[in-house]
Amino acid sequence: MRLLLLACLRAQTGNATTAARIRSHLHAAGHICVLKDAFMYESPTEIANLTSTEKFDAALAIHLYKGGRLLQGSRIPFGIIFGGTDVNEDIKCEEKHRVMGAVLGEARFAVAFTVKMKELAAAEWPDARKKIYVQTQGIKTTPSETFDWYRFLQNAGDLLSRLRSGCGRCAAGVIGIPTDTGSLHVFLLVCGLRRVKDPLYLVDVFSDWHRRDPSVHLGIMGPAVDPLFTSEVKEKVKRAPGVHLLQEVPQDDLHAAMKRCFAVVNSSVSEGMSAAILEAMDLDIPVLARNIPGNAAIIKHKETGLLFSTPQEFVLLSKSLMNDPIMGREIATRAKDYVKKHHSWESERKAYQDLVLRLQ
Repeated sequence: MRLLLLACLRAQTGNATTAARIRSHLHAAGHICVLKDAFMYESPTEIANLTSTEKFDAALAIHLYKGGRLLQGSRIPFGIIFGGTDVNEDIKCEEKHRVMGAVLGEARFAVAFTVKMKELAAAEWPDARKKIYVQTQGIKTTPSETFDWYRFLQNAGDLLSRLRSGCGRCAAGVIGIPTDTGSLHVFLLVCGLRRVKDPLYLVDVFSDWHRRDPSVHLGIMGPAVDPLFTSEVKEKVKRAPGVHLLQEVPQDDLHAAMKRCFAVVNSSVSEGMSAAILEAMDLDIPVLARNIPGNAAIIKHKETGLLFSTPQEFVLLSKSLMNDPIMGREIATRAKDYVKKHHSWESERKAYQDLVLRLQ
């Protein structure tokens, strides 16, 4: 089949990497899958013209509203993949709720990343329950072997200086093995710079902590999804010692950066299923995540990660992780086992290859 896949394709975002992974799964089954950025189109008419001109047999879209609305009244069969904002945010808007219900009604099938996501959707649109399948994200990490950690940190000012000076045997601290009180601990927050990801949530408390303990640093890395909000983040970080904006990098370099940091952080207000969290778990790096439904669905507190509800609790949990390396290693080991068992890349591949046959 020749398939159209609509998604928000900004580079280095979760949607883009998920779309690329699904395309890879479908290509492996012999289908032709063409990615198109949903933001490039404004109406179902434009997509109808596209599917007719380029002779697509079927379509998929990530996000019921952002992508799915463009397939309303489609001349070709389509399936839909829920995004986190569908059931966490967009559902609160009456017009978006109406559109998403209509899209779900027309879709041959829908995919939710978690049982919780399916239940939330089924509560809003009961008639669609039987067509909603649960398929977790499949994870395969590919850290670059040529990644240059120093160059990655070149825009982090005092952090880079401390790395170059070899302060407190910092190299051991950076890879997640605290050696003494002089070790450098880099926490990495990976997210697109937009309000729902709330990258400023920990900035003030982290700066206060850094003033008392200069060994701790927070790196915020991700694309400028919201230009206005990105300016706000830059201004805030300028006045926040110990907090740094880091350049976004390709996925294999990101995975290498994760392997060099002490812990990966998530402070989002809302998540569907964070690929960054799962990738960190697969890479044996401890995760500290905000205690929201999307994160709690994949992290069991003190078993496979640490969940915090306030900035102050984040600091307390981080200190416990720094002071107890054995606990950190045990959490990381259990988290990796969890990803291997519940987020198999191979299982995800088979699931999408089977589901797309419903579009024939």
